[in-house]
Amino acid sequence: MNQTEDIAATDPKRVRILDGAMKVFLAYGFSRTTMDDIARAAEMSRPALYLLFKNKTDIFRAIAMMVLSRSVEAAKMALAGDGAFTERMMRAIDEAFISMMSSIVASPHGAELVDMKSSLADLVGCWRGGLGEHIAAAIKGEAARSGADLAAKGLSAQLLADMLLDGLEGMKARISDPEGQRQAAAALIRVIDLALKSG
Repeated sequence: MNQTEDIAATDPKRVRILDGAMKVFLAYGFSRTTMDDIARAAEMSRPALYLLFKNKTDIFRAIAMMVLSRSVEAAKMALAGDGAFTERMMRAIDEAFISMMSSIVASPHGAELVDMKSSLADLVGCWRGGLGEHIAAAIKGEAARSGADLAAKGLSAQLLADMLLDGLEGMKARISDPEGQRQAAAALIRVIDLALKSG
């Protein structure tokens, strides 16, 4: 994921295309958007667009890769920041999960774009793996700091990270309101924090 993110960051044309395409997809949905629409939004000719992307699915995947990569980076920075474990974890989940999705879901064609998640299973898998890695590292660090012996409790940092991510996925299916999602996420994080208390 990072390689494409780096390419996008160093190629202004590519950034212009992805930014323009994101606006068009959010406004019209994936199925109604044409390569002409994307070319216009990127202020370039259609032939120039085809030099960088073979079709709109290619562009959609590149946008997803960029958004998911930024989300993992935001979580990593939040987890490395200042504050109590629960505050840092909540910031990470909010930035990487709740806020990222709420702007897409709130758009007129958000449901259609979210439904395309199955065509991005490989990217979502990489995203979840990266996010899980950073969350597990933060949990492991907090367990070391607090003196909690997770193994003695039949737990591990990775198990807790997976539990959190699984819980967030389930919560997202049940609760559509971002504020409700934040409350549910905070409850999950409190449960993990209790497991990280020594004794």
